[in-house]
Amino acid sequence: MAYRQWLHIDDRGRLVLPAELSERLGLQPGMSVLVEEEAHALRIKRSPHSLARVYVEVTNKCNLSCRFCIRNTWNVAFGLMREDTFARVMEGIRAFSPLPEVFFGGWGEPLVHPHIVDWVREAKELGARTLLITNGILLDEEKARGLIDAGLDVLWVSIDGATPETYADVRLGEYLPTIIENLERLRDLKVERFGRSPWSGHPKLSVAFVAMKRNIRDLPQVLELGRRLGAVDFSISNLMPFTADMRDEVLYRDTMYVTTGDSSTDARPHVYLPRMDVNDETWGTLVHLLQGEYHLEFFGNDLGRDVDTCPFIERGSLTVRWDGRVSPCWELLYDHVSYLGDRQRVVKAHHVGDVREQTLAEIWNDAEYKSFRERVVSFEFPPCVYCNGCELAGTNQEDCYGNPAPTCGGCLWAQGFIRCP
Repeated sequence: MAYRQWLHIDDRGRLVLPAELSERLGLQPGMSVLVEEEAHALRIKRSPHSLARVYVEVTNKCNLSCRFCIRNTWNVAFGLMREDTFARVMEGIRAFSPLPEVFFGGWGEPLVHPHIVDWVREAKELGARTLLITNGILLDEEKARGLIDAGLDVLWVSIDGATPETYADVRLGEYLPTIIENLERLRDLKVERFGRSPWSGHPKLSVAFVAMKRNIRDLPQVLELGRRLGAVDFSISNLMPFTADMRDEVLYRDTMYVTTGDSSTDARPHVYLPRMDVNDETWGTLVHLLQGEYHLEFFGNDLGRDVDTCPFIERGSLTVRWDGRVSPCWELLYDHVSYLGDRQRVVKAHHVGDVREQTLAEIWNDAEYKSFRERVVSFEFPPCVYCNGCELAGTNQEDCYGNPAPTCGGCLWAQGFIRCP
């Protein structure tokens, strides 16, 4: 259940937050935080200057060549993180209190790395919560037992089809039976170790699904498959089209041009929807509202709340590339191209430091990096995703507001189209 407690207003009209809530939000004396007024509430965002998660890309190599992957347009060096580089990451994490969680993931397959189990164990022994995302193909019995023994908290597995045929069509490999076998064995090993329920013990299983035209009909079956395997969370993302031919696979071509900005700056009427059945009588109307120029509140939740919101900055995260370079997010790890509608968008990598040369604290507390995080939280960028009408939308190097690089107005993550666990 979400945090819920009566709070005290002191004699100077100041809201007093309990220490445990302040810690969860990353609030410390002297910090500034963004407070947003909603219809009947205030929303306090966590501090962008409290490091809560470190993504560790142990490799950018992968054992698959998926149809939709960024590596289809890449021209980058491939490698494995060195032991001394990982040691620098762990040394840097140790300096923060509370400890940020460690998420093993990036643009490669973590289980390719020969030290991955040992490094999960090292992060856990440090006291950090640990997560890992994998395609599940290399999760044999040895690695499954190793990750259980190491204390991995959450295992995310990418499953983009419910049948071998659909999976192979997306991932270009007939691996779904192997993945299911691996996850059934993991479930059984957990039951053997922790008790009867497949949801007990660790790692908690979670499933990631990339939705596109060729596999969206499989999503209900993927959800049922995940539940049978003991999954507790599901993350559904749209497809990021890195190649021209994948533009026809996206499920948001029309939605991308429906503005969802702040209601005070546009003319969209508010529509407040109650809870209701979704059936043959209501479905057509609900689709009309979702696709229309309305500001929707559905079941009391603002459907436009999380636009103009960077999930990486809002989460208090940074990403360490396999070679030690640090970026604010996955999008900025490497030079690459993608498509914003029919326009090709050239994204230049943006690195804020290198753990081989600086401590993690020095990188995180750099004044320029802090200023960038504040700019992203305020989201002082033009609506390039929805406008996409000038050549400036074709790059992340400049925009019509005069922001310095990198500019985030054309980022699909920030508009809720692309999600990462």
